[in-house]
Amino acid sequence: MAKMWAGRTAGEVNSLADSLNSSIGFDCRLYRQDITGSMAHAAMLSNQGIITLDEADCIISALKQIYQDIETGKLEIDPKAEDIHMFVEQVLTERIGDAGKKLHTARSRNDQVALDMRLYLRDFSDELTELLKALIKAIRDKAQQNKEVIMPGYTHLQHAQPVLFSHYILAYAMMFTRDIGRVADCRKRLIVSPIGSCALAGTTYNTDRLFEARQLGFDEICLNSMDGVSDRDFCVEMLSALSLIMMHLSRLSEELILWSSQEFGFVEMSDDFSTGSSIMPQKKNPDMAELCRGKTGRVYGDLMGLLTTLKGLPLAYNKDMQEDKEGLFDACDTVSLCLRVCAPMIESMKVNAEAMQQAAKKGFMNATDLADYLVLKGLPFRDAYKVSGSVVSHCIRTGHILEDLPLEDYRKFSELIENDVYQAIYLGNCVKRRISAGGTSVESVEEQLAYLEEFA
Repeated sequence: MAKMWAGRTAGEVNSLADSLNSSIGFDCRLYRQDITGSMAHAAMLSNQGIITLDEADCIISALKQIYQDIETGKLEIDPKAEDIHMFVEQVLTERIGDAGKKLHTARSRNDQVALDMRLYLRDFSDELTELLKALIKAIRDKAQQNKEVIMPGYTHLQHAQPVLFSHYILAYAMMFTRDIGRVADCRKRLIVSPIGSCALAGTTYNTDRLFEARQLGFDEICLNSMDGVSDRDFCVEMLSALSLIMMHLSRLSEELILWSSQEFGFVEMSDDFSTGSSIMPQKKNPDMAELCRGKTGRVYGDLMGLLTTLKGLPLAYNKDMQEDKEGLFDACDTVSLCLRVCAPMIESMKVNAEAMQQAAKKGFMNATDLADYLVLKGLPFRDAYKVSGSVVSHCIRTGHILEDLPLEDYRKFSELIENDVYQAIYLGNCVKRRISAGGTSVESVEEQLAYLEEFA
């Protein structure tokens, strides 16, 4: 089949070359954006007197019908078409004749695809924001339900200090709020229209690019036509934001995987988000969390792939840039699916408060509170730190924990220690006294929950 760009060449290529050149297999998902952009372009051409109003009305009416026919399945996208742009234009021309051939006046596939990609990512960014909000809500609700449960806090995966479970898990909610901010920043730079840049140098027609941009909900246009068609930094930026979302999802997933193990037993994942073993009947595996963790590398690869594709391209458009779509679509689909799974996975997760509180009693996590107690008694912190460490070493040798070490043993290390030490090192009090802003006290958690209301 001869191509619509036939002229300088015969419009026919080797079948293998045609397969390499074709993008319809993946850019077909852009049909909504492509048709929407084409309707705005037709309106602009008419508004500027480049085509007649009747021609524009005919084109727009036919494009709306094509859109509806694709949506309902009445019109199937031809897999033999070169790309979605050529498919839509070919169907349009078949349906309305010469008027359809006028649609491509004052534009190129170069600026057309750049527009489609921006429209696609604008729509996706709105969807992505809602998915992040749903996950934040799930985390916030789980924290609210278990607000005062005490658990170990870790550094180096070693018991460090007692914290509230709610404080712990809300740390991830805070990460996802920043992801929302990054997506919003990406969106600001997405809503700039490249259409009218044409192939690279603009056009001789008296177009109104700002009119067309506003028809599409954009407030700005690309000020340099070569930049408009040749950069995909907005795609890279979105992939970077998606990679950070996956990094946060992966870390959260790692927590859930550890916590659901028998060694921790802090949470139990719902059967809806777990699988079994083909040979070991007792197994309940956190496969969904593991897959979210595993798919993070996939999204990172999509980011690196596009960066590598773009790094050596001279201006302006090059066919290499066709490689912007598959990785980007893959990343969008992957992150969307993981977010859709993670929110209900968190909602349905059972928290084992007793296991967390029992674990919090191990590891001398109140040793810093013992040191703080001595500081309040007048001992310099470094001296208090040494005394507390010596007491912990003594407890390890004698099989005690700080809470049950006799007072006479304490006083061997410092005569400043009195009977009130037991209140100072009681885990519940250790948490309550973390009164600094952003700390693990209940009051701080309540402030965090209130802050997250606007996201959830």
